[in-house]
Amino acid sequence: MGISKWLATAVCGGSLALLSLQSAEVSVELNTKEELGEKLFSDPILSRGRAISCASCHIPQFAFADTAAFSIGDKGTRLTRNSPALTNLSGRTDFFWDGRAGSLEEQVLGPLSAHDEMDLSVDQAVERLRKDDFYSAAFQKVFKSEVNDKNLLSAIAAFERTLETTDTPYDRYLDGDEKAMSEAAVRGRMLFIGKANCATCHSGEDFTADRFKSIGLFNGKELNDSGRFKITKDSAHIGLFKVPGLRNVAVTAPYMHNAMFKTLREVVQYYNTPDKFVRNPINRDLSLGSALNLSDHEVDDIVTFLEALTDDRFKQK
Repeated sequence: MGISKWLATAVCGGSLALLSLQSAEVSVELNTKEELGEKLFSDPILSRGRAISCASCHIPQFAFADTAAFSIGDKGTRLTRNSPALTNLSGRTDFFWDGRAGSLEEQVLGPLSAHDEMDLSVDQAVERLRKDDFYSAAFQKVFKSEVNDKNLLSAIAAFERTLETTDTPYDRYLDGDEKAMSEAAVRGRMLFIGKANCATCHSGEDFTADRFKSIGLFNGKELNDSGRFKITKDSAHIGLFKVPGLRNVAVTAPYMHNAMFKTLREVVQYYNTPDKFVRNPINRDLSLGSALNLSDHEVDDIVTFLEALTDDRFKQK
């Protein structure tokens, strides 16, 4: 009689990863690299001390962002920038606030190997996964090869490419359901496109022009993160940061690379009167040179529109 023992059952974001041991062989019920990437995303095996996973800083129920101003790394180190959301990245061209990665695969490698984050070189991660019976079998099944740096990064990036969201009141409104958005949200959309000038940077299907902008959050003093300049060393890039997409933005607070705004209303108020928040900014974009003169009601309407960009799966119950 054969001996069968279930070793583990793990649920990751609604998909079931089932591990069994039968006749000394591991049976893997994962069929795609996306499913494998999802399991890896939530597994602390990829951090040096096995204290955190990708999902620790990119929490699924908050559009894969962090609710903390600054995430905590594997060794308990407080990071220096706010963890951005990971939804709707498949069409992006640059990653991280400073754009230092040019692909999702390269983006995965960043926190994995960063000393203050997961602190595990890709070679160490590959070795660790090869020694794990489940992952050794899973990679053989999905990739028809043993674990290597390429298919490790490919699996997690493939999962991240599935995080596209279009099930929102805004999308239903565009599809012809005039009642999908409230009257305030409809007014807010028109302000977003017009008077508030938001669409200059936040354009397209995902509300980002895939550019870098300085919105005035660098003054060389208490606001001293120079952003894109750290990568390019071009003085014209001082204070520039990647323009993020705005889908699901209502559930990804706090906001900006330095998490200085706790609410969407604060964000809109900043753009309305930036000089009231930061005096003498360095290299601020000329488009933010004057106040927008939005009324309180108009600010509220824009916030309501931004809330309408939230996918149904992230609606807070």
